[in-house]
Amino acid sequence: MSQRTHWSEFFISAVIRVIGFSTIGFVGLIFFFLLQQGAPVLGEVPLNNFFGAQWYPTYNLYGILPLLLGSMMVTLAAIVLALPLGVATAVFVREIAPGWAREILKPLIEVLAGIPSVVLGFFGMTLLAPFVRETLHVPTGLTAFTGALLLAYMALPTIVSVAEDALDAVPKSYRDAALAMGATQWQTIWRVVVPAARSGILTAIMLGMGRAIGETMAVLMVTGNAARMPTTLNSLFLPARTMTATIAAEMGEVAQGSTHYHVLFAIGILLFVLTFFINLAAAPAIFEKRRRGGLR
Repeated sequence: MSQRTHWSEFFISAVIRVIGFSTIGFVGLIFFFLLQQGAPVLGEVPLNNFFGAQWYPTYNLYGILPLLLGSMMVTLAAIVLALPLGVATAVFVREIAPGWAREILKPLIEVLAGIPSVVLGFFGMTLLAPFVRETLHVPTGLTAFTGALLLAYMALPTIVSVAEDALDAVPKSYRDAALAMGATQWQTIWRVVVPAARSGILTAIMLGMGRAIGETMAVLMVTGNAARMPTTLNSLFLPARTMTATIAAEMGEVAQGSTHYHVLFAIGILLFVLTFFINLAAAPAIFEKRRRGGLR
Protein backbone atom coordinates (compact mmCIF):
# COMPACT_ATOMS: atom_id res chain seq x y z
CA MET A 1 0.00 0.00 0.00
CA SER A 2 1.45 3.34 -1.04
CA GLN A 3 1.97 6.23 1.36
CA ARG A 4 -0.58 8.34 -0.53
CA THR A 5 -3.27 5.63 -0.21
CA HIS A 6 -2.55 5.28 3.50
CA TRP A 7 -2.96 9.00 4.15
CA SER A 8 -6.11 9.15 1.98
CA GLU A 9 -7.77 6.38 4.00
CA PHE A 10 -6.66 8.01 7.27
CA PHE A 11 -8.09 11.37 6.17
CA ILE A 12 -11.42 9.87 5.04
CA SER A 13 -11.83 7.85 8.25
CA ALA A 14 -10.96 10.93 10.33
CA VAL A 15 -13.57 13.03 8.50
CA ILE A 16 -16.25 10.37 9.00
CA ARG A 17 -15.33 10.10 12.68
CA VAL A 18 -15.52 13.88 13.14
CA ILE A 19 -18.89 14.07 11.38
CA GLY A 20 -20.26 11.26 13.55
CA PHE A 21 -19.14 12.86 16.80
CA SER A 22 -20.31 16.30 15.63
CA THR A 23 -23.84 14.93 15.28
CA ILE A 24 -23.79 13.95 18.96
CA GLY A 25 -22.24 17.31 19.77
CA PHE A 26 -25.00 19.22 17.97
CA VAL A 27 -27.64 17.36 19.95
CA GLY A 28 -25.78 18.18 23.14
CA LEU A 29 -25.55 21.87 22.17
CA ILE A 30 -29.28 21.99 21.46
CA PHE A 31 -30.04 20.53 24.86
CA PHE A 32 -27.58 22.93 26.52
CA PHE A 33 -29.27 25.90 24.82
CA LEU A 34 -32.70 24.70 25.93
CA LEU A 35 -31.40 24.20 29.45
CA GLN A 36 -29.80 27.64 29.51
CA GLN A 37 -33.02 29.35 28.45
CA GLY A 38 -35.41 27.16 30.45
CA ALA A 39 -33.55 26.71 33.74
CA PRO A 40 -34.44 30.22 35.09
CA VAL A 41 -38.03 29.03 35.41
CA LEU A 42 -37.02 27.13 38.56
CA GLY A 43 -36.50 30.41 40.38
CA GLU A 44 -39.40 32.28 38.78
CA VAL A 45 -42.33 29.87 38.95
CA PRO A 46 -43.23 27.75 42.03
CA LEU A 47 -43.45 24.02 41.34
CA ASN A 48 -47.14 23.87 42.33
CA ASN A 49 -47.80 26.55 39.72
CA PHE A 50 -45.61 24.96 37.03
CA PHE A 51 -47.23 21.54 37.49
CA GLY A 52 -50.68 23.02 38.00
CA ALA A 53 -53.87 22.51 36.02
CA GLN A 54 -54.31 26.05 34.67
CA TRP A 55 -52.47 27.61 31.74
CA TYR A 56 -53.18 31.36 31.73
CA PRO A 57 -49.85 33.17 31.21
CA THR A 58 -51.62 36.54 31.30
CA TYR A 59 -52.48 35.86 34.96
CA ASN A 60 -49.10 34.24 35.75
CA LEU A 61 -50.58 30.74 35.75
CA TYR A 62 -48.17 28.39 33.99
CA GLY A 63 -49.61 24.95 34.73
CA ILE A 64 -48.30 22.53 32.11
CA LEU A 65 -50.46 19.54 33.06
CA PRO A 66 -53.20 20.36 30.49
CA LEU A 67 -50.52 20.63 27.80
CA LEU A 68 -48.70 17.45 28.84
CA LEU A 69 -51.87 15.38 29.14
CA GLY A 70 -53.22 16.85 25.91
CA SER A 71 -50.06 15.80 24.07
CA MET A 72 -50.18 12.29 25.56
CA MET A 73 -53.89 11.88 24.81
CA VAL A 74 -53.56 12.92 21.16
CA THR A 75 -50.39 10.85 20.67
CA LEU A 76 -51.72 7.65 22.25
CA ALA A 77 -55.00 7.93 20.36
CA ALA A 78 -53.06 8.37 17.12
CA ILE A 79 -50.94 5.28 17.80
CA VAL A 80 -54.03 3.21 18.68
CA LEU A 81 -55.56 4.22 15.34
CA ALA A 82 -52.38 3.84 13.26
CA LEU A 83 -50.94 0.62 14.68
CA PRO A 84 -53.47 -1.96 13.37
CA LEU A 85 -53.62 -0.34 9.94
CA GLY A 86 -49.85 0.08 9.79
CA VAL A 87 -49.03 -3.51 10.76
CA ALA A 88 -51.72 -4.89 8.45
CA THR A 89 -50.34 -2.79 5.57
CA ALA A 90 -46.80 -3.98 6.29
CA VAL A 91 -47.98 -7.61 6.32
CA PHE A 92 -49.78 -7.12 3.02
CA VAL A 93 -46.80 -5.43 1.36
CA ARG A 94 -44.26 -8.00 2.55
CA GLU A 95 -46.19 -11.27 2.70
CA ILE A 96 -49.17 -11.09 0.33
CA ALA A 97 -48.68 -8.50 -2.41
CA PRO A 98 -47.03 -9.74 -5.63
CA GLY A 99 -43.58 -8.45 -6.46
CA TRP A 100 -44.71 -5.83 -8.97
CA ALA A 101 -47.25 -4.41 -6.49
CA ARG A 102 -44.63 -4.32 -3.73
CA GLU A 103 -42.31 -2.26 -5.90
CA ILE A 104 -45.09 0.28 -6.42
CA LEU A 105 -46.50 0.38 -2.89
CA LYS A 106 -43.22 0.83 -0.99
CA PRO A 107 -42.23 4.10 -2.73
CA LEU A 108 -45.80 5.39 -2.46
CA ILE A 109 -45.85 4.77 1.29
CA GLU A 110 -42.53 6.58 1.69
CA VAL A 111 -43.80 9.52 -0.36
CA LEU A 112 -46.61 10.01 2.18
CA ALA A 113 -44.00 10.97 4.78
CA GLY A 114 -42.87 13.88 2.56
CA ILE A 115 -46.19 15.73 2.56
CA PRO A 116 -45.74 19.01 4.51
CA SER A 117 -47.57 19.01 7.83
CA VAL A 118 -49.08 22.44 7.14
CA VAL A 119 -50.74 21.00 4.03
CA LEU A 120 -52.20 18.17 6.10
CA GLY A 121 -53.30 20.69 8.71
CA PHE A 122 -55.11 22.70 6.06
CA PHE A 123 -56.77 19.51 4.84
CA GLY A 124 -57.80 18.73 8.40
CA MET A 125 -59.31 22.17 8.96
CA THR A 126 -61.31 22.30 5.74
CA LEU A 127 -62.41 18.68 5.29
CA LEU A 128 -61.69 16.48 8.30
CA ALA A 129 -62.93 18.85 11.04
CA PRO A 130 -66.38 19.43 9.40
CA PHE A 131 -66.68 15.68 8.84
CA VAL A 132 -65.95 14.94 12.51
CA ARG A 133 -68.42 17.63 13.65
CA GLU A 134 -71.26 16.36 11.48
CA THR A 135 -70.58 12.65 12.03
CA LEU A 136 -70.08 12.70 15.80
CA HIS A 137 -72.51 15.59 16.43
CA VAL A 138 -70.03 17.59 18.50
CA PRO A 139 -70.06 21.40 18.85
CA THR A 140 -66.79 21.79 16.92
CA GLY A 141 -64.73 19.57 14.70
CA LEU A 142 -61.47 21.00 16.06
CA THR A 143 -60.96 18.35 18.71
CA ALA A 144 -58.27 16.04 20.08
CA PHE A 145 -59.81 13.21 18.06
CA THR A 146 -59.37 15.19 14.83
CA GLY A 147 -55.74 15.74 15.73
CA ALA A 148 -55.34 12.04 16.51
CA LEU A 149 -56.75 11.08 13.11
CA LEU A 150 -54.33 13.42 11.38
CA LEU A 151 -51.36 12.25 13.44
CA ALA A 152 -52.29 8.62 12.80
CA TYR A 153 -52.06 9.32 9.07
CA MET A 154 -48.71 11.05 9.55
CA ALA A 155 -47.30 8.20 11.66
CA LEU A 156 -48.40 5.51 9.20
CA PRO A 157 -45.41 5.75 6.79
CA THR A 158 -42.96 5.32 9.69
CA ILE A 159 -44.87 2.38 11.18
CA VAL A 160 -45.35 0.65 7.83
CA SER A 161 -41.74 1.08 6.70
CA VAL A 162 -40.15 -0.10 9.96
CA ALA A 163 -42.62 -2.98 10.44
CA GLU A 164 -42.11 -4.10 6.84
CA ASP A 165 -38.34 -4.15 7.36
CA ALA A 166 -38.86 -6.20 10.53
CA LEU A 167 -41.00 -8.73 8.67
CA ASP A 168 -38.45 -8.87 5.88
CA ALA A 169 -35.72 -9.68 8.43
CA VAL A 170 -37.51 -12.85 9.56
CA PRO A 171 -35.54 -15.79 8.06
CA LYS A 172 -37.24 -17.63 5.20
CA SER A 173 -36.63 -20.91 7.03
CA TYR A 174 -39.29 -19.91 9.58
CA ARG A 175 -41.91 -19.66 6.84
CA ASP A 176 -40.76 -22.87 5.15
CA ALA A 177 -40.88 -24.80 8.44
CA ALA A 178 -44.41 -23.61 9.24
CA LEU A 179 -45.69 -24.43 5.76
CA ALA A 180 -43.99 -27.84 5.88
CA MET A 181 -45.89 -28.63 9.10
CA GLY A 182 -49.20 -27.99 7.34
CA ALA A 183 -49.89 -24.38 8.39
CA THR A 184 -51.76 -22.17 5.98
CA GLN A 185 -50.34 -18.88 4.72
CA TRP A 186 -52.36 -16.85 7.23
CA GLN A 187 -51.42 -19.14 10.11
CA THR A 188 -47.77 -18.78 9.12
CA ILE A 189 -48.05 -14.99 9.04
CA TRP A 190 -49.92 -14.43 12.31
CA ARG A 191 -48.45 -17.26 14.41
CA VAL A 192 -44.87 -17.38 13.13
CA VAL A 193 -43.75 -14.34 11.12
CA VAL A 194 -45.42 -11.56 13.12
CA PRO A 195 -44.33 -12.94 16.55
CA ALA A 196 -40.78 -13.35 15.22
CA ALA A 197 -40.80 -9.69 14.12
CA ARG A 198 -42.17 -8.49 17.47
CA SER A 199 -39.10 -6.43 18.36
CA GLY A 200 -39.16 -4.62 15.03
CA ILE A 201 -42.88 -3.91 15.35
CA LEU A 202 -42.21 -2.49 18.81
CA THR A 203 -39.60 -0.25 17.20
CA ALA A 204 -42.22 0.89 14.69
CA ILE A 205 -44.59 1.77 17.53
CA MET A 206 -41.98 3.79 19.40
CA LEU A 207 -40.75 5.65 16.33
CA GLY A 208 -44.32 6.37 15.27
CA MET A 209 -45.01 7.72 18.75
CA GLY A 210 -41.93 9.93 18.53
CA ARG A 211 -43.12 11.20 15.16
CA ALA A 212 -46.57 12.00 16.55
CA ILE A 213 -45.57 13.63 19.84
CA GLY A 214 -43.20 16.04 18.08
CA GLU A 215 -45.65 17.19 15.42
CA THR A 216 -46.52 20.91 15.58
CA MET A 217 -48.36 22.55 12.70
CA ALA A 218 -50.99 19.89 12.10
CA VAL A 219 -52.10 19.70 15.74
CA LEU A 220 -51.92 23.49 16.05
CA MET A 221 -54.45 23.81 13.23
CA VAL A 222 -56.96 21.08 14.10
CA THR A 223 -57.09 20.47 17.87
CA GLY A 224 -58.81 23.70 18.89
CA ASN A 225 -55.97 24.85 21.21
CA ALA A 226 -57.99 24.91 24.43
CA ALA A 227 -55.72 24.35 27.45
CA ARG A 228 -58.12 22.18 29.43
CA MET A 229 -57.57 19.10 31.58
CA PRO A 230 -58.58 15.87 29.76
CA THR A 231 -60.17 14.17 32.77
CA THR A 232 -62.71 11.92 31.00
CA LEU A 233 -62.90 9.82 27.84
CA ASN A 234 -65.24 12.42 26.42
CA SER A 235 -62.29 14.83 26.44
CA LEU A 236 -61.07 13.11 23.28
CA PHE A 237 -63.96 14.74 21.42
CA LEU A 238 -63.36 18.21 22.85
CA PRO A 239 -60.71 20.82 21.99
CA ALA A 240 -57.26 20.25 23.48
CA ARG A 241 -53.82 21.83 23.39
CA THR A 242 -50.46 20.13 23.04
CA MET A 243 -47.02 21.25 24.16
CA THR A 244 -45.74 21.68 20.62
CA ALA A 245 -48.76 23.78 19.63
CA THR A 246 -48.28 25.99 22.68
CA ILE A 247 -44.66 26.72 21.81
CA ALA A 248 -45.49 27.44 18.17
CA ALA A 249 -48.46 29.66 18.99
CA GLU A 250 -46.91 31.75 21.77
CA MET A 251 -43.15 31.91 21.20
CA GLY A 252 -43.43 34.53 18.47
CA GLU A 253 -45.33 36.98 20.67
CA VAL A 254 -43.69 36.51 24.06
CA ALA A 255 -41.16 39.01 25.43
CA GLN A 256 -37.63 37.64 25.35
CA GLY A 257 -36.28 36.98 28.82
CA SER A 258 -39.69 37.05 30.50
CA THR A 259 -41.06 34.33 32.74
CA HIS A 260 -43.42 33.21 29.98
CA TYR A 261 -40.42 32.95 27.63
CA HIS A 262 -38.52 30.73 30.08
CA VAL A 263 -41.58 28.53 30.68
CA LEU A 264 -41.91 27.87 26.95
CA PHE A 265 -38.28 26.76 26.85
CA ALA A 266 -38.91 24.55 29.88
CA ILE A 267 -41.72 22.91 27.90
CA GLY A 268 -39.20 22.43 25.09
CA ILE A 269 -36.86 20.66 27.53
CA LEU A 270 -39.69 18.34 28.57
CA LEU A 271 -40.45 17.55 24.93
CA PHE A 272 -36.76 16.91 24.24
CA VAL A 273 -36.51 14.51 27.18
CA LEU A 274 -39.73 12.66 26.26
CA THR A 275 -38.61 12.22 22.65
CA PHE A 276 -35.14 11.12 23.78
CA PHE A 277 -36.52 8.39 26.05
CA ILE A 278 -39.00 7.21 23.41
CA ASN A 279 -36.16 6.76 20.92
CA LEU A 280 -33.98 5.23 23.64
CA ALA A 281 -36.71 2.67 24.32
CA ALA A 282 -36.73 1.79 20.62
CA ALA A 283 -32.93 1.45 20.39
CA PRO A 284 -32.60 -2.14 21.77
CA ALA A 285 -35.20 -3.37 19.28
CA ILE A 286 -33.35 -1.62 16.45
CA PHE A 287 -30.07 -3.29 17.40
CA GLU A 288 -31.77 -6.68 17.73
CA LYS A 289 -33.40 -6.31 14.33
CA ARG A 290 -30.04 -5.42 12.73
CA ARG A 291 -28.37 -8.38 14.44
CA ARG A 292 -31.01 -10.79 13.17
CA GLY A 293 -30.79 -9.25 9.70
CA GLY A 294 -27.04 -9.74 9.70
CA LEU A 295 -27.35 -13.40 10.75
CA ARG A 296 -29.94 -14.24 8.15
